[in-house]
Amino acid sequence: MVSSRVPSKTSSLEQSTARRSGAFALIDSLVRHGVQHIFGYPGGAILPIYDELYRAEARGDLQHILVRHEQGASHAADGYARATGQVGVCFGTSGPGATNLVTGIATAHLDSIPMVVVTGQVPRAAIGSDAFQETDIWGITLPLVKNSYVVRRAEDMPRIVAEAFHIASTGRPGPVLIDVPKDVGLEEFDYVPVVPGQVRLPGYRPTVKGNPRQIAAALKLIRAAQQPLFYVGGGAIAAGAHAELQALAEHFQIPVTTTLMGLGAFDEYHPLAVGMLGMHGTAYANFAVSECDLLIAVGARFDDRVTGKLDAFASKAQVIHIDIDPAEVGKNRAPNVPIVGDVRVVLRQMGERLAELGWPPQHEQTAAWRSRIAQWRQDYPLVVPQHADSISPQEAIVELGRQAPRAYYTTDVGQHQMWAAQFINYGPRRWISSAGLGTMGFGMPAAMGVQVALPDETVICISGDASFQMNLQELATLAQYNIKVKTAIINNGWQGMVRQWQQTFFGERYSASNMQAGMPDFVKLAEAFGVKGMIVTERDDLASAIAAMLAHDGPVLLDIHVTKDENCYPMIAPGASNAQMLGLPQKQTLNRAAELLYCPNCQAKNVSTNKFCPECGTKL
Repeated sequence: MVSSRVPSKTSSLEQSTARRSGAFALIDSLVRHGVQHIFGYPGGAILPIYDELYRAEARGDLQHILVRHEQGASHAADGYARATGQVGVCFGTSGPGATNLVTGIATAHLDSIPMVVVTGQVPRAAIGSDAFQETDIWGITLPLVKNSYVVRRAEDMPRIVAEAFHIASTGRPGPVLIDVPKDVGLEEFDYVPVVPGQVRLPGYRPTVKGNPRQIAAALKLIRAAQQPLFYVGGGAIAAGAHAELQALAEHFQIPVTTTLMGLGAFDEYHPLAVGMLGMHGTAYANFAVSECDLLIAVGARFDDRVTGKLDAFASKAQVIHIDIDPAEVGKNRAPNVPIVGDVRVVLRQMGERLAELGWPPQHEQTAAWRSRIAQWRQDYPLVVPQHADSISPQEAIVELGRQAPRAYYTTDVGQHQMWAAQFINYGPRRWISSAGLGTMGFGMPAAMGVQVALPDETVICISGDASFQMNLQELATLAQYNIKVKTAIINNGWQGMVRQWQQTFFGERYSASNMQAGMPDFVKLAEAFGVKGMIVTERDDLASAIAAMLAHDGPVLLDIHVTKDENCYPMIAPGASNAQMLGLPQKQTLNRAAELLYCPNCQAKNVSTNKFCPECGTKL
């Protein structure tokens, strides 16, 4: 797919004016903006658009992928965008077709993913009359989109599509909605295409370059810091700032920790990599952020799953915050040096300013700090347990990463998501997961979108038995188009993270979290859709089963039965600081022995000898 910022694909229609319908103008404009794939599901109000889509497919202009549920379309377009960095496109009809897209729109919104969502709508004269399959999708999605349109005149279609692609893909990316009444799709007008990229929006001017004074102030803080830490979020992925980030980190020898969305922004094999921080981040990353004297936030938003107890997060540190969105800078944590701008451009400006100043690489200043982090890494490594009678989920995920280190990975949400984040090292855009909204059912449709965009790459969805059942109907889409996604279900028979929280914070009262009753035979389920199904229950068969899955020339569903009560550690309890982690060995560092005797949930004192906190019942 080609983004709106590069030359577009030539349409079959010449540039000269011709009488065309609104539906034609929509499809032709999408082609001109480089769209090669659309994920969608037809219905009454959007039929004029699908009629033009039929002709465009016959001409070979683009391909429509028929999903089995509109939510699958939105997640597929999302995965397509995350893997390529370009705008994903999905279609749905009016009423339930449009509302079925809402979860996917919200997922893209919270993770800043560029999408254009096209919905059908009842005819203009019927809007507001509660007509059959009418919903106000514009109003429903207003808090969830970067911008939205209801097309009132067919002649506005070329401009609206051009604006939608520009808005979705520039500044802080996000989803844009285009709602098209049925009669607008049928209405004819003198069609004049809008050239992609030639959009005039006087009120929309994202700041790209950082303020030189702020950049100078940031460099001054960095040069003086003894214990600096880069805290890198999804903004670095969106901006493609990997090389600039690495150059600056290496120049000053600054360790780098990433958020869930930031995985892949920095080479995880690099000696400066500290892994993911936050609720289920590495112990050494969480200790580092608790002890750093300078925190350099790059495209990150100080999310609650990262910060834990906000007033204790990086409490010893001065803060530099770099972000394209001025609304994020200072929203949760007031920075000492705020810099608004495109992350890649700002980091490049910092590198250029360094060269002008002639500051040599700085290695000795952070040597003691890096040595301290290395000791935490040694004392508190991520552990892969082995059980005599079952496969641990960590083992399964490590084996996937070992056999397919360069694959594109999508996940659903829960324990398996956190283990996948902990135990596989990813390259840029090769980690695709719902972070902000935490959407179960995201993984397989997203993988479908990635595989359609990148047909020659290996794409693996790591799912859980509960998450997978939310959008399992998309197995039919995989089969119809022979989309070669490999899905590995980490099957423990539970809503795993819900069970872990019920065990830890709710006195082991497992309310509505066991999935064993009613669980399908996943192998037979896959085969019923025409997809290869496999199962593995023994450790000795794990490696060969994964190898067979990867070798198969088509979609595969692999059901891996794992330890049922394994918990995901480390874990920061709600309201606790990053230095207060559950699941670590008794030996602690940081000279925090007194603090770590507190209950991580209610802060009651001297609880280390108890199984449960006597004050709040939290399992210790």
